[in-house]
Order: sequence, then structure tokens, then C-alpha cells
Amino acid sequence: MSTTEESPTAAQAGASATRAFRTSRQHRTAGEVTPERVSTVVTALLDGVHRTIRTHQVTYPEYVAAKRWLIEVGESGEWPLLLDVFVEHEVEEVSAQHQQGSKGSILGPYHLPGAVRLPSVCTLPMRADEPGTPLVLAGQVRDTTGKALPGAELDIWHADDAGYYSGFAPHVPDGNLRGVVVADDDGRFEISTIQPAPYQIPTDGPTGTLIERAGWHPWRPAHLHLIVRSPGYRPITTQLYFTGGDWLDSDVAKATKPELVLDPRPQPDGRRRAEYDFVLEPA
Repeated sequence: MSTTEESPTAAQAGASATRAFRTSRQHRTAGEVTPERVSTVVTALLDGVHRTIRTHQVTYPEYVAAKRWLIEVGESGEWPLLLDVFVEHEVEEVSAQHQQGSKGSILGPYHLPGAVRLPSVCTLPMRADEPGTPLVLAGQVRDTTGKALPGAELDIWHADDAGYYSGFAPHVPDGNLRGVVVADDDGRFEISTIQPAPYQIPTDGPTGTLIERAGWHPWRPAHLHLIVRSPGYRPITTQLYFTGGDWLDSDVAKATKPELVLDPRPQPDGRRRAEYDFVLEPA
């Protein structure tokens, strides 16, 4: 989130992200992992930690500092933030190795279920005086053979012109710039919204402490989040970015891909328009 006096604290954002995750399908499916798979992955993970300790001759003071920091991450509720920023992009890359269709990206910690359903041509819920540059995202949802997918759903959410997400910033109304858009009989959609701003992840908690001590930056480029789905097809979770945007080449979450960059064109009415088609593969 942007650093202004209205910015939610890391603790507030972390608590919101934790609540959202605990009510998500991701949380419910976590128990489907087999004991054998847990053993294999956790053993490899611990082997990597042990190898790092030996290779870099980690000292007891460094170990204690890491232990204290891990405790603070848990107490602050920042595990969703930390994992989604620094780990999820690798999981997404592995999952996408053998998938067809449109490129995906990370989900991130700011998705909320239950957004309002909207028709194929719509405007996302927003404040009457919503600041920002008006933006139109239009396109079509098809399958890998080129067939249109009527009634496909586009769950879309994004930050506002100051970098804040509804549900995670107290001053932003619930449901702001969030919706589930239902494509028409030809799989087409046209969504009016505003262009979001880049934002920095909350930095006043332990995740921010890590970023500062490591000399990294905490910024994410401006982007739209989408989950595109249709019965019988694999859903795509993705993010769409903007050409020439700040931090596009140094995203702290390492989630950008060239195929996901929009190039909105100015329109006579003052809006900017971008077109992007989504391709889903059979489940």
C-alpha cells in the first residue's frame, strides 16, 4: 500500500489477508496433500535450509535473529503477505509448465470472495468521485480451439488510484473496484473502471523489516487481478500490467510477464482502452 497517513498498517493488512485466506477454497483444499508428499517436500525444504546454514556459516546470533523474525511474522498475521510476495511466483511457474491457454500469474493476498455479479458490459463498483484515469478493458473468452465461451466469469479486482484495495484499507468502501463480470453469449466483455496505481506492500511489519535490512524495494507495478473461469475448463488466475509502468521490470513479487502487459490507447471521450482475450483449456 502507498505510504500516506491513510495507509493501513501491516498488522491490519496481514489480519485481513489471513481472514480472507481462511475462508478461501485454497485453505479448504490444503488438507488434500498426502503424508508422503508432505514428507518429500518438507524434507527437501529442510535440507535446503541446512545447506544454506553450512554454506554461509550462519552464526547463533543470526539464527536467533531469524527465529525472532519468524515469530514476529506469525504474530503479525503476515504469512499470507510474505509467502504471496516471495514464494507464490515460483509455485505458479511450476504449475503452469504443462498448461495451455492464457498466461497466469500469482493470486496475491488481496482477493476477496463474494464480489457483486455484473453483466458483460459494466462499470465496476466505485465511489461517485473515484479519482483516476478512466480505463476500459474489453475482450473475449475462448477455449484452445477458438470457440467462444458464453457466460464465462471474470472475477476482477484491483487497487485504486492511490494504491489501496477495498477490504484492506479502512477508508475504502467495501467492494470498491471489485466484481464478477459475466461474459455475453459470444464470450465478450467490456469493463469500465479506473487505471490502478503502483503500490508498495506494507512495510511497517516484519516483511518490511526484511526488505529494508536486505536493501530491496517494496514496490509492485500497477496491475489488474483476474480469475477467469468457465464450467469444464481450468480457471486462469492472472494479472494484467501496463506498458511503461513504474517497477514493471523490478516487481518485488517477481510476477510480471511480457505476455501480460497491456498498452491502453487514448479514446476521444478521455478514457483509455485496452483489449485482451483469454484462452481457457479443458479441465
